[in-house]
Amino acid sequence: MMKVVSTASAPAAIGPYSQALDLGSMVFVSGQIPVDPATGLMADTIEAQARQSLANLKAILAEAGLTMKDVVKTVVFLADLNDFAAVNEVYAQAFEAPYPARSCVQVAGIPKGARVEIECIAVRQ
Repeated sequence: MMKVVSTASAPAAIGPYSQALDLGSMVFVSGQIPVDPATGLMADTIEAQARQSLANLKAILAEAGLTMKDVVKTVVFLADLNDFAAVNEVYAQAFEAPYPARSCVQVAGIPKGARVEIECIAVRQ
């Protein structure tokens, strides 16, 4: 049975999609841009934006009863691939070995002018 996961601890969807869908054994979290759910604002630095995107993922996972340790796959979208090293450093602090599988790509644009967006798939063990 599919269940919608929604929390005020992460930004609301800005389109016709869910923050996440819980399929029982797997949770699919939509891409999270670095909007602070309390203020609606985004930080300027790529490091702060990466931290906020990951915090938003963490909040949605928590609502589903999961943690970052349950994440098996992420996709990182960057507005500028030159930010890869800085985002990678922040990303490494959010996860523990064994790290999730990951893709990282540069895209032409991210909603609201964000510099990073991160999505994930988590598995209930």
